[in-house]
Amino acid sequence: MADSSFDIVSKVERQEVDNALNQAAKEISQRYDFKGTDASIAWSGEKILMSANGEERVKAILDIFQSKLIKRGISLKALDAGEPQLSGKEYKITSSIQEGISQENAKKVAKIIRNEGPKGVKAQVQGDELRVSSKSRDDLQAVQALLKGKDLDFAVQFANYR
Repeated sequence: MADSSFDIVSKVERQEVDNALNQAAKEISQRYDFKGTDASIAWSGEKILMSANGEERVKAILDIFQSKLIKRGISLKALDAGEPQLSGKEYKITSSIQEGISQENAKKVAKIIRNEGPKGVKAQVQGDELRVSSKSRDDLQAVQALLKGKDLDFAVQFANYR
């Protein structure tokens, strides 16, 4: 019998991020506490730019955007938000969406699987994802449960389970 396997990936559906951003922009345009403040949130190339005329307001915009991401099922670990910075008369926050698992994070996950996972499970790094394989499907499910229980500093999904 051939080995069963699955991939550990860190991907974000860009359309869902776009929908969350549009919902946040609509809420900002309609909320009373943002009237006449030139508060905005928009794409700026691959980054998301939030701006308002006060530091507290720009943090409120970030909070609104984060709540919209959560409602759309996107992990906040994928959002890399910077600190508010004064630019002229307004404060800005530049954030980006992180995708892919870096080499050092992939090595950390492989080490967790090797040390704490069931015996006979192999993990190999393939670009920005990790392939986990074993003869037993039960072992693979145990690895998924192990990783869900860990507090990793990046979002993970499981794909290509076969």
